[in-house]
Amino acid sequence: MGETLRHAWTLARKDLVLEFRTRTAILSAVVFTALVLMVFNFGRDPTAVAAIDLAPSILWVTFTFAAMLALNRAFQLELENQALEGLLVAPISRTSIYWGKLAANLVFVAVVEAVGLPLFVLFFNVPVAQVLGPLVGVIALATVGFVTVGTLFSAMLVRTRFAELMLPVLLLPFLIPPLMGAVQVTARLLAARPLSEVAGWLRLLAAYDVVFLTLATLLFPHTVEQ
Repeated sequence: MGETLRHAWTLARKDLVLEFRTRTAILSAVVFTALVLMVFNFGRDPTAVAAIDLAPSILWVTFTFAAMLALNRAFQLELENQALEGLLVAPISRTSIYWGKLAANLVFVAVVEAVGLPLFVLFFNVPVAQVLGPLVGVIALATVGFVTVGTLFSAMLVRTRFAELMLPVLLLPFLIPPLMGAVQVTARLLAARPLSEVAGWLRLLAAYDVVFLTLATLLFPHTVEQ
């Protein structure tokens, strides 16, 4: 296990160094996040629907599609010069490859969310200071879930044509449970409701993370060998 984690960290560090050196995917996702929030802000009618009623859905729609921009590039670098084949024949386990990619993707998405959340507060004037801790926890739970599944699907589609178009189509049905839970919990938090009202949704998010992390880890070796 220690060697697996060490190899995974090496791969994740490689991806992070390359991305923060070029900043291609992260800048694209951050700009996309800002544009989507701006469009939603200026497109809504504040006299028709209160911002706090729309805010949870807008937040998670923005985070989801911004994350997909990062996930689309998860294995793109390895396609150049047959680097993916070289990675697969390296003396490391397939689990290390998956966990390394997952860790890098989680960092990418976390950076985007760290930029997007203040912009969300700025555009929609939603008070989050009192619930910032629980809100960050919910964001983390939901993010782990859809990045876990997204990393597996990204590996599955990397060799296919139009992978950028197919990833959202195949991934979105699997994101319905965590997104429903995240929206429900976020709405209750912003409305200053107690967490006891959403204990079931929190358990759903945690169970989703555990189940799909286990399944993705088991399925990844078969996925990359196809």
